[in-house]
Amino acid sequence: MGYKPVYLRALNIKSGKELIINIELTEMVITTDEVVVKAYGRKDKPLNEMAKVSARSFSVEETERYAGTWFDPARMAANYAGVMAAGDQRNDIIIRGNSPLGLLWQLEGINIPNPNHFGTLGTTGGPISILNNNLLDNSDFFTGAFPAEYGNAIAGVFDLKMRNGNNKKHEFVAQIGMNGFELGAEGPFSKKSKASYLISYRYSTLAVFDALGINFGVSGIPQYQDLSFKLNFPTKKAGRFSFFGVGGTSYIEVLNKDRKDGDWTFGHDNLDFRFGSDMGVTGLEHVYFFNKNTRINTTLAASYTGTSSKADSAYENAPPLTYYGDKSSETKYSFTSKFSQKINAKNNYNFGVILDLYSANYQDSALRPNYTYYKLTQVEREKMLLIQSYGQFQHNFSNKFSIYAGLHFQYFTLNNHWTLEPRFSAEWDINTKSSLNAGFGMHSQLQPRFMYFLETKVPTGEKVLSNKNMDFSKSNHYILSYNYLINKNLRLKIETYYQYLYSIPVEQNPSYYSMINFGNDFYSDREDSLINTGTGKNYGIELTFEKFLSKNYYFLITASLFDSKYKGSDKIGRNTIYNSNYVANFLAGYSFDIGKHNTLSFDFKTVTAGGKHYIPVDLDKSQFYGEKVLDYTRAYEPSYPAYFRLDGRISFKLNQRKMNTEIALDVQNLTNHKNVLLESYDSKTGEIIYDYQFGLFYVFLLRFQF
Repeated sequence: MGYKPVYLRALNIKSGKELIINIELTEMVITTDEVVVKAYGRKDKPLNEMAKVSARSFSVEETERYAGTWFDPARMAANYAGVMAAGDQRNDIIIRGNSPLGLLWQLEGINIPNPNHFGTLGTTGGPISILNNNLLDNSDFFTGAFPAEYGNAIAGVFDLKMRNGNNKKHEFVAQIGMNGFELGAEGPFSKKSKASYLISYRYSTLAVFDALGINFGVSGIPQYQDLSFKLNFPTKKAGRFSFFGVGGTSYIEVLNKDRKDGDWTFGHDNLDFRFGSDMGVTGLEHVYFFNKNTRINTTLAASYTGTSSKADSAYENAPPLTYYGDKSSETKYSFTSKFSQKINAKNNYNFGVILDLYSANYQDSALRPNYTYYKLTQVEREKMLLIQSYGQFQHNFSNKFSIYAGLHFQYFTLNNHWTLEPRFSAEWDINTKSSLNAGFGMHSQLQPRFMYFLETKVPTGEKVLSNKNMDFSKSNHYILSYNYLINKNLRLKIETYYQYLYSIPVEQNPSYYSMINFGNDFYSDREDSLINTGTGKNYGIELTFEKFLSKNYYFLITASLFDSKYKGSDKIGRNTIYNSNYVANFLAGYSFDIGKHNTLSFDFKTVTAGGKHYIPVDLDKSQFYGEKVLDYTRAYEPSYPAYFRLDGRISFKLNQRKMNTEIALDVQNLTNHKNVLLESYDSKTGEIIYDYQFGLFYVFLLRFQF
């Protein structure tokens, strides 16, 4: 009595794996002496009660159930309204026309580096996720006007949580699949303690899949491994300590002599590529409850991300020549503290601080058009501090109307730039089934940190850091949405938005270039002497029609219509590279009960979207110079053909007395549709060629839980 009811959906009860559920209740605002409360649980609400617009929670089950997700949170989120995948080869996501660069990854309250294998500095995606869905808990995903506790992002936020291990009994998992060969364990440290451990290790060379004839689109065998863990220690007083960590390493060689017909050329033939990346984060968190309404969360963490890459020419009858080389890394030490208090049923607030101290090493060189080496960056042990603080407050005028207000502050010590960002949202429950929501948020983001250290040679011969004074990129989000919960398992949501971007780095001389198009590839051009005068705008409308899993079936229909434009220093309005204008998804699944304990499930997904815009090849100049030359006068005018893909998944779960066995097969791009990835130039034939995204592709899983 006195709390809003909570409905839990899609609970997967199976043998060999104990299900532990933590439930957070929200107080009712009761102003009379005696009331009768009737309410529906809103399954579409995020976990963060400060979020009123453009937010939803997702479960680990969804990363497995949806066809084509590879058990990856980012690929799963690409099914949501306003979100689309940048390509099949990587899990970068485009949120409302924004660059994937604008996405913030947060784990256990810590802002973390790109959590993907083969991820490069300055990007947020990669081919394979380091995050292990077997260890994740229910989490939140935001696509705009997010609460004030999140900063240094202008597109969206993944707020991920790791679950605690089972503190009653020991459990184990053994798994073979696309993401690797995996072993995991969890359980209590002792029978007398409530402390628990949770750990998992994955390894893959993918050589086995290559031997079976499964083509990954490149002539190279990706090698990677990762480790995830969480140790949880409740204290005798009101609180707990937890020690967590996630990390991985990866390496690949793509040699020109090994390329097969139809393989991805990275946009350039006659090159040998070697690329490696490392990422890791570990932290110690303490939660202390002063009383049932007041608590403080404090975390100390350290993280590391590094890349090494080399591109050499591989022409016949000619010695190799290095085109590009990079060996860069960032080490970050983080401190966060968040104080939260629920004053009463009507009011609650929290405030906090986030400190990120960077120690950077950047070494990056490229062969310039005149075939002389030019050192782009060479920095050792550079120290930078990003200071963030915030405060936010929520007031419930009644059970039907509430408002949220927040303020976020950022300060970057490298160049002394700062921002102050207001956030506001409101929610009006028209009745027990429908609500109207509105939100506004100002958001700012640093440029990729290595961009501040590009060297420019001035007429005196001296080298200067011409990008060092770059300001934050900034944007204002305006959002209006309508939610209708038709019944407890069926909902409709319509959301419209407008986003104005400004202070975007562009070149000083008139040109098409803008950092607004940066960050969705393994490598992007790095320009010096940038100034913050570029602008952009994204606006659109989104539809979500969703049947939550009940009575053995679910479906999800999402559709987005949008426009994404920008202006560089030449002040000409252009499409952004991400302006595909529309995307639509349809997902559905049904589970059959076989006997009393086993299930057979079928899931499928279809997606269609407009083609991405690109800079076309200048065929005449390419033929004259004997290598690819782009026509920058037509930057982002043409677009690739529309994207289409159909995926299917079949899985069987066998629940035995002390063990659960799951066998699953994903068949991706069932129709083998040829989706264009990249336009390029073949110097051997003198013709324009195309790299294509994945064709028919199989992903299997065999998992034992006991």
